[in-house]
Amino acid sequence: MPMRHSSERVPGKNYRKFNGRPLFHHTLSTLLSVPQVSQVVINTDSPIITEQCAEHFPTVRCIERPEHLLGGDMPMTSVLAHDAEQFPSDWYLQTHSTNPLLRPETVTAAIDQLFSSLDDHDSLFSVTRLQTRLYDAHGVAVNHDPQVLLRTQDLPPMYEENSNLYVFTADQIAEGRRMGDAPIMFDIDPLEAVDIDEEHDFVIAELLHQRLRNLS
Repeated sequence: MPMRHSSERVPGKNYRKFNGRPLFHHTLSTLLSVPQVSQVVINTDSPIITEQCAEHFPTVRCIERPEHLLGGDMPMTSVLAHDAEQFPSDWYLQTHSTNPLLRPETVTAAIDQLFSSLDDHDSLFSVTRLQTRLYDAHGVAVNHDPQVLLRTQDLPPMYEENSNLYVFTADQIAEGRRMGDAPIMFDIDPLEAVDIDEEHDFVIAELLHQRLRNLS
């Protein structure tokens, strides 16, 4: 799991308090509750994250990110390939600290679905189902005919890659990719799939987390 010390759009978001706990603690707790996950690894340049892991999550391994992988424009696949070299395995699962509503049951279900369909699929990534009227940057309708106003629930679904989960093989990441040739698109409930990229995402995710926690 990659975690940078600095964040351009939400300063210090990985270790910022999220309903009383640093944000990344929530995702670590989720991963450590998944029986199929044998080792959790964090790639970071943050002394705060490394120190907190040693104190609160002693089974989690932290890799210090090399200087040549520190740039904000560094492809994530390069970081993941570096991590895979340090921890050899047949399979890898990647998520982010910015997915605090992701549940252990969802991660387990994704892994089970992939491993039960390896005859047809070789990797998995998570998506959010969209059934709304979409247009490209030129105002051209993507998934509907503006002259035929179907109900949105009757539109053909589109799927947004939501960055919650990726499951891929050692060979795939060694080739610089985290999807194979026949990935499963694993649909996650939109409330659970919130990803924190901007300040407003942090606010929304925290409110949702409060609401869902009170209902559980």
